[in-house]
Amino acid sequence: MLENAQDYYGKVLTGSADLRTDACCTAEMPSETVRRALANVHEEVRARYYGCGLVVPQAIEGAHVLDLGSGAGQDAYLLAQMVGAKGSVTGVDATPEQLAVAEAHRGWHAEKFGFANVRFVEGDIEKLDALRLAPESFDVIVSNCVINLVADKAAVFRAAHRLLKPGGELYFSDVYADRRVPAHLLDDPVLHGECLSGALYWGDFDRLAKAAGFADPRLVTDRPLAINDRAVAAKLKGIRFVSATWRLFKLDGLEPQCEDYGQAVRYKGTVAGEEDVFHLDAHHAIEAGRTFPVCGNTWLMLEQTRFAPHFDFIGDFSKHYGVFPGCGTAVPFGQSDANPAKSEAACC
Repeated sequence: MLENAQDYYGKVLTGSADLRTDACCTAEMPSETVRRALANVHEEVRARYYGCGLVVPQAIEGAHVLDLGSGAGQDAYLLAQMVGAKGSVTGVDATPEQLAVAEAHRGWHAEKFGFANVRFVEGDIEKLDALRLAPESFDVIVSNCVINLVADKAAVFRAAHRLLKPGGELYFSDVYADRRVPAHLLDDPVLHGECLSGALYWGDFDRLAKAAGFADPRLVTDRPLAINDRAVAAKLKGIRFVSATWRLFKLDGLEPQCEDYGQAVRYKGTVAGEEDVFHLDAHHAIEAGRTFPVCGNTWLMLEQTRFAPHFDFIGDFSKHYGVFPGCGTAVPFGQSDANPAKSEAACC
């Protein structure tokens, strides 16, 4: 799989216009801040972009970021502006042709930004241990439509967990399938290179992420993929694909379900670009100034991470009220309509 990825992205594709599907394309509308930062990225770097989502998590000023599968460097140079001179971005990629483009414009970007905080390392993201990156040395790890290309995805998640600081997060976009893709399709260089045949079944992703130590994966955004190439679509008949962005926090104490401890948070409106509403994930849009009930896991994701200064916290873990109805697996008893104790409640 590594050899095909290197060949496809190093020799077959000369730019994003050569892609045969929209799997490795980003359809999200960037914020004004991101659009301004993208305008500062060299045009040759932008022309060799094959991501499927926006991997720009909030509140990363001063953060140390690792970009897995950094390619020609668009995300690395974008994030370099977000973290600023006190932060850093390390890109890892295994395709020499892509790295050559990224490296060729390092000086250009340093002059454009007014500081130099980006470096690139040649390496296989399945074998991050071989790169001797220091454990717990990164605040945030990003990846953009790359994990689907590797064979040992579990190894990537395990290494990411090891490299993150406590309270850090893996924030990444990738392609997922609604069922397991037949193994023989991995041998098709186009299906693999277009980020389709290596896509994880979402249930397998959930299992692998939790096994690596990321106890509560949170979906941020998702969109269905259209496969407009007739030959490609015929080989994948019956399988639906989605481009999705997830955030996985490295936190002790996260529980398998959303448990209710009577806690709440109040957002101060101080995260740049999200002054009115802070979006933790697809189910948590937290309005500034409003007391917002949360489960224990969401509390930890805010109180024990870089987001803590932006919130007031109400309550603690001293009393447990059960599972939030509508979140995780509900209590299996007394679910019939005849149960007088049954009531509706908001999801955490």
